[in-house]
Amino acid sequence: MIKILFVCTANICRSPTAEAIFRRMVREAGFSDVIDSDSASTTAHHEGETPDSRAQLACRKRGLDISQHRARQIRPEDFEEFDLILAMDWENLTELQQRSPACYHPKIQLLMRYANDYDAAVVPDPYYGINEGFNLVIEYCTDACNGLLETLEKKAKQLQRQRGL
Repeated sequence: MIKILFVCTANICRSPTAEAIFRRMVREAGFSDVIDSDSASTTAHHEGETPDSRAQLACRKRGLDISQHRARQIRPEDFEEFDLILAMDWENLTELQQRSPACYHPKIQLLMRYANDYDAAVVPDPYYGINEGFNLVIEYCTDACNGLLETLEKKAKQLQRQRGL
């Protein structure tokens, strides 16, 4: 199983949105049996809470339901368990690198490194902005998740073949 973890500051806007987008892409590509994903935060400020209502609305307008998500903080075992840990911005990336053993640093990356259409390095935090920021998050995450899935496709097909034997 290929396991992907999306991480932002509070796990109520960007990372649950990225997780929902990626899960749908994985399902539509037929890889749900070999690719799994989750999301987490670097802080405990909103632990157990549902996503921001503006994030839920922006997702719902695109056929994604994140209302059942509950925010959680990253755990020490996540660094070992997940194959890729994708940060939304530089602060998240730095925080994750500081918390993890050095041997896991290669699996901690910025999500936007997988983007094909947008040149932005990070997914901006929409929390303190206007509603349009949540739409931008969806656009950036969709682009980056597409690129991520393209990157994982060969390995996913290989895992499916192995399971079919």
